Amino acid sequence: MTALTLSTTGAATLRADALVVGVAKGTGSKPGALVLAPGSEAVDKAFDGKLAAVLETLGATGAEGELTKLPAASGLKAPVVVAVGLGPVPDKEDAYDAEALRRAAGTAARALTGSKKAGFALPAASVEDAAAVAEGALLGAYAFTAYQGGENKLAPKDAKSQGNGPKLPLAEVALLGAKPRDKAYKAAVERALALVEEINRARDLINTPPNDLYPESFAAVATAAGKEHGIKVQVLDEKALAKGGYGGLLGVGQGSTHGPRLVKLAYTHPKAEKTLALVGKGITYDSGGISLKPAGHNETMKCDMSGAAAVFAAVVTAARLRLKVNVTGWLALAENMPSGNATRPGDVLRMYSGKTVEVLNTDAEGRLVLADALTRASEEKPDAIVDVATLTGAMVLALGNRTFGVMANDDAFRTSIHEIAEEVGEPSWPMPLPADLRKGMESPTADIANMGERMGGGLVAGLFLQEFVGEGIAWAHLDIAGPAFHEGAPYGYTPKGGTGSAVRTLVRLAERTADGDLG
Repeated sequence: MTALTLSTTGAATLRADALVVGVAKGTGSKPGALVLAPGSEAVDKAFDGKLAAVLETLGATGAEGELTKLPAASGLKAPVVVAVGLGPVPDKEDAYDAEALRRAAGTAARALTGSKKAGFALPAASVEDAAAVAEGALLGAYAFTAYQGGENKLAPKDAKSQGNGPKLPLAEVALLGAKPRDKAYKAAVERALALVEEINRARDLINTPPNDLYPESFAAVATAAGKEHGIKVQVLDEKALAKGGYGGLLGVGQGSTHGPRLVKLAYTHPKAEKTLALVGKGITYDSGGISLKPAGHNETMKCDMSGAAAVFAAVVTAARLRLKVNVTGWLALAENMPSGNATRPGDVLRMYSGKTVEVLNTDAEGRLVLADALTRASEEKPDAIVDVATLTGAMVLALGNRTFGVMANDDAFRTSIHEIAEEVGEPSWPMPLPADLRKGMESPTADIANMGERMGGGLVAGLFLQEFVGEGIAWAHLDIAGPAFHEGAPYGYTPKGGTGSAVRTLVRLAERTADGDLG
């Protein structure tokens, strides 16, 4: 992964492939004028105070996401200056929005793919600003290249030297303008590094083809991480699931040659006073089962385990940061395939809770595996449970591709998670759980059906899950179906493919819980 350093060297004397500075759009008395952001002073001085004018001549406006490259002035050791837009100048010129800094740093890092080192002279006067720039740069420098650049034995022997392999991400980010010897800055950068390493590991898992990532192999990754970071890991295989009566997981996974797994990761702190349980949907590939998905909807279904990837990353991050809170992660892993052994529409499953579910649609499988995991997590009486899932296309229709929905059995808890998500730069929106929609899941055969009314389908799914949460436990459901996997062109720090959605929200929730503010 990309290295991150707090540089003691000034921008003018830093030896690097490029220097990154921020520019913004003027407001107030200077509407539309290009404004250099704090951190760019030394670079501007090398241009005799005319950097803004030069950039304007090149067409720069300071719009968010805009990037302009130009040769460096003779007084700089780096050969290239990269100016990245921050959007409108804030009311206080030194108070740039953290998310704007993240996105700007990510945009620059992506543009510098293939470079060895870049100095980031973006606003970093506060610890929060420095952390945002560090996060954005590291997130933007991500690339999934595990399956690229293989040697072609039929190609000329010197083909590799001709650059046929993929370009590697920016190798080193040097953060300029911060305070390298300040403990708070050091801690912020260390947190950013640990957080982004785990987000990028989640991205790798999401992007891994389903022929290589299936329940057993995902469980093996979790087991190895547990050994590395002192997390207790328990894996229930098909036999253990059958013995325990996990009808939801078994029913979804029985059509595949790769059997289901329930993985428990338990991070504990000796001084913790609260316990947070996280539950992730881990459908490593979703064909829809017998209710087969239509053509054009299968190609990206390796991403249907994004919720489990987010939970896994959050637990490992909590362990790496040694947060004073107990965090338990539950990965409900299965592959949903059609076969002679697959669950049929009309079948009735007996869940781990003892409730029976009539399966009306085998493509509504995520709620079935989550139901078993939610019941099991509830048995341990945590202070709160949060589940994360790419659960419904209905949520994408409601909120688009960049915003996840938040549902909960407690209004204050839902509000708290929404606020946390917005704070860390993950767009979310609070959604209701209308009681009248519960009637649509009534079944003449079983206790409940796995489908209800078509309209409000995302809310119906939330109501189904609520049935399996233990009494008196605060619970929230994050439907990340929109932002979990990005199919368009990269932007900001968001790559094409797996994004690691919800990891930052879960980690900040764990931090708040450790501080005694569960919400």
